[in-house]
Amino acid sequence: MPRGSRFRRAAIAPLFFLYAALISACAGDGTGAPGAKPAAPQRYNLTGYSAEFKQGYGDACATPRRRDEARFKSDGDYKMGWNDGQSICRSR
Repeated sequence: MPRGSRFRRAAIAPLFFLYAALISACAGDGTGAPGAKPAAPQRYNLTGYSAEFKQGYGDACATPRRRDEARFKSDGDYKMGWNDGQSICRSR
């Protein structure tokens, strides 16, 4: 193998990894539409719970704490999530 081709290959490899890192840095985080409310903090595993429960939990754990009064009165899952989130996050 000629010496020049080994040098080119060694010079191209770091550029390839730099290019890959730059491209991946431009990728979105996939959390949803712009302006959407932030999801519940991922300190606890909320897999299997409804979206309404997760939203209530996230609202209760938010700083400052917030609560959608209309949903709290009419949506049982939101209310249960908010109450659970408040009892857990209040102790922090």
